[in-house]
Amino acid sequence: MTTTPPPSPKIAVEPRSGRHESLIAAVTAAGGVVSPVEEADALVWADAARADLLRGVLAAGPQVRWVQLPFAGIESYVHLLDDEHEWTCGKGVYAPPVAEHALAMTLAGLRHLVGYGRVQAWTAPVGRNLIGAQVTILGGGEITRELISLLAPFGAHVTVVRRQTGPVDGADVTLTTDRLHQALPGADVVVLALALTPETVGIIGSAELALMEPHAWLVNVARGRHVDTHALVDVLRAHEIGGAALDVTDPEPLPPEHPLWRLPNCLITPHTANTPEMGIPLLAERVRDNVRRFALGETLLGRVDVVGGY
Repeated sequence: MTTTPPPSPKIAVEPRSGRHESLIAAVTAAGGVVSPVEEADALVWADAARADLLRGVLAAGPQVRWVQLPFAGIESYVHLLDDEHEWTCGKGVYAPPVAEHALAMTLAGLRHLVGYGRVQAWTAPVGRNLIGAQVTILGGGEITRELISLLAPFGAHVTVVRRQTGPVDGADVTLTTDRLHQALPGADVVVLALALTPETVGIIGSAELALMEPHAWLVNVARGRHVDTHALVDVLRAHEIGGAALDVTDPEPLPPEHPLWRLPNCLITPHTANTPEMGIPLLAERVRDNVRRFALGETLLGRVDVVGGY
């Protein structure tokens, strides 16, 4: 007896542009049929910068059942989330390059590469080891898991602070967010790798920065609004912490006149922990996996928590 294969799902990829050809190829490679949204069963949203267009596209395709969003952070889409669609995002897709960037920033801070890179003379030795260091990570997702694996050869002691209870594989200690203040004293590095929600806006403010060690580095590869920027500028100017390495800022882009640019203990990269060149092939792989799963009625990867907004 032969089994009839499931029909090929109709997948819209919007908005259409040349840079998204890899996503179109991923749909067809998984057995999907690229279709206009008016005929599609599912929608792959391909332009993270144009969240404003999504509502209109969905209105043109009321029969769409599943929406794939491009990034792990979905704060631009939270107001569109509903129970009428299954929503997935890029959770875990970009974790390897972002974790790698967090590690690079951590080493640059502890090893004083930020300071050495700004002088033009031989200076006194400065720096600390990551080997055996105390590392606190806010967030319990895939970036954290990837970073823990990268930290393993250094023998770092890792404390994870997360919303949910239960241990994180590879972490020495896991605490819930209400115990954050216990995880900051003694840490050599504090890494932000958590989702932006109303509860996590400003999670690092004056009180939290005051609990950090005078030599500790703050590394942010999550979202700029996690940190009270004014409070951070104050402590960096006063050298009350070792420094800050920021791939994200508030505001973003950071204006040229902003004081963070001129602080010698601050390293800034322009939200490049994951670049389009790194990310598009990874997103295409996720789209290919999810289109195949959608066709077979299997659980999709990177499902959005509609209630939690991440």
